[in-house]
Amino acid sequence: MTTNQVFIGVGVILLLAVGSQILAGRLHIPALIVLLPVGFAAGALIDDVAPEQLLGTAFSPLVSLAVAVILYDAGLGLDLAALKGHTRRVVVRLIWIGVLITGLLGALVAAPLLGISARAAIMIGTILVVSGPTVVGPLLSFVRPKDRLQRILVWEGSLIDPVGGVLGALVFHAVVASSHHVGSGAARFLASVGIGVAGGAVGAAVLWVLFRVLRLGEVLGTTAQLALVIGVAAFCDVLRDDTGLIASVVMGLAVANLPGMDVPARRPFFETLVSLILGVLFISISATVTPHSLRHVWLPALGLAAFLVLVVRPLVALVATLGTDLTRGERSFIGWMAPRGIVAAATASTFSAGLVANDIGGASKILPATFVVIVATVTLYGLTASPVARCLGVVRPSRSRPLLVGGDPWVVDLGVALKSAGLEVLMWAGEEEQRERIRQAGIELAPGELLGAAAGEAAELEGITAVYFLTSEDDFNALAAVLLRGSVEGTVHRLNAPADSHGVVAPFIGGEVLFGPDLTWPTFSRRYEEGAAVLVQPVGDAERPGSDLLFLVRRDGRLDPVTEAGTPLPRPGDTAVLLAPGARGTDSTPG
Repeated sequence: MTTNQVFIGVGVILLLAVGSQILAGRLHIPALIVLLPVGFAAGALIDDVAPEQLLGTAFSPLVSLAVAVILYDAGLGLDLAALKGHTRRVVVRLIWIGVLITGLLGALVAAPLLGISARAAIMIGTILVVSGPTVVGPLLSFVRPKDRLQRILVWEGSLIDPVGGVLGALVFHAVVASSHHVGSGAARFLASVGIGVAGGAVGAAVLWVLFRVLRLGEVLGTTAQLALVIGVAAFCDVLRDDTGLIASVVMGLAVANLPGMDVPARRPFFETLVSLILGVLFISISATVTPHSLRHVWLPALGLAAFLVLVVRPLVALVATLGTDLTRGERSFIGWMAPRGIVAAATASTFSAGLVANDIGGASKILPATFVVIVATVTLYGLTASPVARCLGVVRPSRSRPLLVGGDPWVVDLGVALKSAGLEVLMWAGEEEQRERIRQAGIELAPGELLGAAAGEAAELEGITAVYFLTSEDDFNALAAVLLRGSVEGTVHRLNAPADSHGVVAPFIGGEVLFGPDLTWPTFSRRYEEGAAVLVQPVGDAERPGSDLLFLVRRDGRLDPVTEAGTPLPRPGDTAVLLAPGARGTDSTPG
């Protein structure tokens, strides 16, 4: 290709990748639903959008390394403390039993449906065992299933990708060599796992030294993670194909769960890079699928997708959840959530070309068939997951679930008032006296690691819709609000600093500021000492003179705070949360 063609090809791919993600965000649908057809259309209509020609032999290795970065990021979101009991049992079964059932049944049906050889069918059955956090995560964020259900599906997607990638490499070599020796295959698989785990352990140890000894800051710490993940994954892949995927997940798990890993709290560059990589990969891989290759494949591939969705996945879910305490609705939803994602596309793109070169019958159908299965499953689950979850009763309540940070008497009374308005309230405080006050008020006390995990952006605060920092330390409120922004489904607010504040940060930092400019912590404390109290009453009832509106609890359970930017407009059926003077001792339950 000429220099101009390379410029045009790279520029178009990047623009389409980001543009598709923006469009998907505006439409509130998973980005993959837009990326795949856009990439396919671009590859068919624009000659210069040809990744294999742009990159040549570097295309497959770069795809593998890019997937390693994605899986490292997924590993950062896995909390080992949450994987226990029946949740762990289900995840383990979904990985090993699910892989066996899906691979075997997928291969048995693919051969007659697609008209391919047994060896090509085994390859495509192995490719389609994976799911992936890049598809499951956005779908679950949109559906908002119950916490345990979300943990199971995220863990499955994050762990099955490297397992599927390694299996794909082993099956590829076995198919090419026409070797079917089970013992030899098992030994090679264990050797691959060992190399991946060892590489991940070495990478995690180096990261520990970088963070604990050298104390790298945010910028260098982020770039060091990126460089080390790519370097370790590349070295592992040289030793044995696709073991870099295992190493990258192990490194992410170690960084997220090992004590003493002083990782930079914010990773904006890393998150931006992962998002860009996802878009570029999906556009590039789907652009390699030609309309001609789909001509005789799309209908049988749709049949294969239907079989995987309607027969295989429900069977896997049934076996994996047998004898556990999961409800029928939770089991059914697990059986309705197995979209294929980037690893399936990457492995199909990598291995199909090698099988075609070795004259494996039907190998040319592997990539287009996988493409159809990915599009079909992502579209089906993307459009139906939310109504199915509601029908099965596994969606988290739509009512707000706020987290109040602070334990002073007026903050605890605010929590009690919000709870009396029908909200599920969590509170956190650092001092034991304040924590005991929260317990005695009957409010759920959030564990300390909840805030710690969010501050490190290892995982989102599950189920929390908003965080309100209400401590007496203005600088703490301001800094913590900045760190946690983006770790909750809703917004993060803080109290305003007094006009005469001598704080280092609070008077100069932006963010969502609660209440009016005069309602600072000293004002609340003083007015509370003078007999003020937090009251809850229906909108429209007579208010005590001098009352200040703090929140509106909407009829549907949403919580709207008064902020420095404005006051929400009350509507019939809403409940007002007020700071009322001289109201101590009055009934604060809604009328």
